[in-house]
Amino acid sequence: MMNWAFDIAYRNRVILNSFLEKHTLQELNTVPEGFSNSIIWNIAHVIVTQQLLVYGLSNVKMLLTEQMIERYRKGSKTEKDVTPEELEDIRALLFSTLEQTKKDYANGVFKTFNSYTTSTNSTMTNVDEAIQFNNFHEGIHLGYILAQRKSI
Repeated sequence: MMNWAFDIAYRNRVILNSFLEKHTLQELNTVPEGFSNSIIWNIAHVIVTQQLLVYGLSNVKMLLTEQMIERYRKGSKTEKDVTPEELEDIRALLFSTLEQTKKDYANGVFKTFNSYTTSTNSTMTNVDEAIQFNNFHEGIHLGYILAQRKSI
């Protein structure tokens, strides 16, 4: 079951990466009219959220810097353009965080979990639910990106 969830996450990340490859940095940084964030913010946000849901709620050290978490966590918004160097970091983290999560899951790293109720009123009580909910969350942001790319 969890291999399927990880496979879905990977496939979504491949789609997200395609936006990084097909759009200029200026396009990725643009906040289209009617939106509060850019395409690149949405991509970095899903990386941060996955870490907060899976690692943070499991009391395991996250794989991201505190600055990245603060810049892209829920409630944040696009405040400055992403640099070419930051873009490359985001591109690498898109896959490295997922691969490390898969390894950590297989190695039983996630031993505890702090229940959490999301803004969609879904309560996660274990890491399996967090991984599965994360796929739903990433799908929402993929939808935002698909809408945004028509506006840039």
